[in-house]
Amino acid sequence: MHALLAELVRTNSVNPSLTAGAPGEGPIAAILEREFADSRFVVHRLEQTPGRPSLVIRRPGTGGGRSLMFNAHMDTVGVETMAEPFSGRVANGRLYGRGAFDMKGSLAAAVAAMKALPVLAGDVFLAAVADEEFLSLGTEEVLRHYRPDAAIVTEPTGLDLCVAHKGFAWFELTVEGRAAHGSRFDLGVDANLAALPLLQHLAALNAELLARPPHSLLGPPSLHLATLRGGTGWSTYAASCTLQVERRLLPGETAAQALGELPPGTRLVFHRPPYETKPNSPLVALAQRALPQARITGQTPWFDSALYAAAGIETLVLGPAGEGAHADVEWVDLASVEVAAAAYLQIATEFCQTEKHP
Repeated sequence: MHALLAELVRTNSVNPSLTAGAPGEGPIAAILEREFADSRFVVHRLEQTPGRPSLVIRRPGTGGGRSLMFNAHMDTVGVETMAEPFSGRVANGRLYGRGAFDMKGSLAAAVAAMKALPVLAGDVFLAAVADEEFLSLGTEEVLRHYRPDAAIVTEPTGLDLCVAHKGFAWFELTVEGRAAHGSRFDLGVDANLAALPLLQHLAALNAELLARPPHSLLGPPSLHLATLRGGTGWSTYAASCTLQVERRLLPGETAAQALGELPPGTRLVFHRPPYETKPNSPLVALAQRALPQARITGQTPWFDSALYAAAGIETLVLGPAGEGAHADVEWVDLASVEVAAAAYLQIATEFCQTEKHP
């Protein structure tokens, strides 16, 4: 497992939607196709977007049991500021490199669990997906073809059981002015200054959001002004000013509701729903048996778990420990990768050996 993880980290799979010319998921998919070439597994390659493959690896069951899908993304963010992005170096029980934590450690653990599975009543799947770091095209494509009874999204959680995370919505608002020479106050309309009331509105709204009753695991909702673009030069009145706002959504909130709290003229650009599952769900109970010391937690980032939950699939987020997602130094704890693999194996064995209820 450690050797596979090192190979995965040494293999560049930076998302080309984030870094022009990056190789994307293809090289990792080739490694996984090699790893699952024997007859115990069925490998389905999905590639609706050319050059952006996702793989669904199935360990067929004998029939009558529940199905479980593990999910891990193959892509990573960029490496521009990293000194050793693809080293796979091991020191003090940690393996270093881009994607080690987010989330090739999880992928290696899921591969190990799949290979160790006995024959069960139900099918076990591993979805190794593309594009989680941008638009989640891979998981969306997988869910158009598969509907497992439950899913474990193997994002790193420090071996805790994540049962909730926030969603997000991206909004854009443009204020129009009129361009003119900087000396012609009589002709120019400064779009940047005209945006001031909107900035005040956003500041007041964020303060109000932060004062709302918090979610027990996630805290309050929030927003921030992500970008502010206006003007073309020192001596020109700004013809337009564009504000881009990100709003983080609690379970129960929708992008449409968030839009209604923003100034008129704001448009919704993109959004993803929040995720929440019951802490006493059958899947969580199995995970607690496999990891008795694990805590029930919420996580701050958005994961593909929200897409599984939105499809009506019982979902849990569980993965190894480490640090440095999207940072200059990234590492995963190797002992926790081994623990995660053992937990995945135990959960799948218990879940998929149980017959479905009609």
